[in-house]
Amino acid sequence: MPRTDMFTGLAEFLAVADQGSFRAAAAELGVTPPAVSQAIRALEVRLGLRLFQRTTRSVALTEAGAALLAQLSPAARDIGEALDRLSELRSRPLGVLRLSVPRIALDLAVLDVIQAFRLAYPEVVVELDVSDASIDITANKFDAGIRIGEFIERDMIAIRLTRDLRWIVVGSPDYLTVRGRPASPRDLLHHECIRYRFPSAKTIYRWEFVRGGETYTVEPRGGVTVNDHLSMIDLAIRGVGLAYTNDLVARHALGTGALEEVLKGHLPVKLGLFLYFPAKNQSQPKLRAFIDFAIKHVRDSPVFVLSNTV
Repeated sequence: MPRTDMFTGLAEFLAVADQGSFRAAAAELGVTPPAVSQAIRALEVRLGLRLFQRTTRSVALTEAGAALLAQLSPAARDIGEALDRLSELRSRPLGVLRLSVPRIALDLAVLDVIQAFRLAYPEVVVELDVSDASIDITANKFDAGIRIGEFIERDMIAIRLTRDLRWIVVGSPDYLTVRGRPASPRDLLHHECIRYRFPSAKTIYRWEFVRGGETYTVEPRGGVTVNDHLSMIDLAIRGVGLAYTNDLVARHALGTGALEEVLKGHLPVKLGLFLYFPAKNQSQPKLRAFIDFAIKHVRDSPVFVLSNTV
């Protein structure tokens, strides 16, 4: 018997056996009584056995029908329970949640949230890919990502996590004592700048400044290039040179006096960090739970704000 025919007619058989009527079975299955009758006849022909004794007033199982029902009933219950469990999986947060995050977001927006989220949802396994590289989260099968707003594709759903970022140039007190404090971006030509290169790019990131409401860029000069913002901060603290970063990343070093800000009034304010994902992912219970949890968790943090999508 071809395996494709193995289950043909069994749903109708079980429904008639349960309801004791072709008409009631048809109503349960959402088909016509003739369709049920035809399916039962085809099953009986295939098995070479009569399964029901039919009269004008009643339908009763034959001995063969009763034997088949006894064999099928446990399996039918198991299948029903399996389907119920699958239905539950559609609504319960579980499985692997894959997130792409830049290094700077790990301390600012991720680590504390992940720790609390895992305690609340132990059935969700969180997989973090930490990289400043520009990553196509759809092609690389991530559920969501966290990025600075200006680098997020416009077809993504984006939920703001932090306030806007104020970009700054910083240096250590020792460096500024020896090399002096630049008064304008032009003075950077005479300074050692710690340069930044995106992992996925070949060019050096150009420092952006504002003049008369217009934005312009300067290519920094220096003997050290990194691809990680936190490494840049560490190097600046050690007096290697000036660093171009944002006020959230440098907030601790500024607060302790390990770094000092220069060129105030020359730098732009840009979009902050956003959690983003393709529209097709937003119905996933695991992602929905993470979004709701993250927003609630950071509600009272001074670096985070609640916002609608971009």
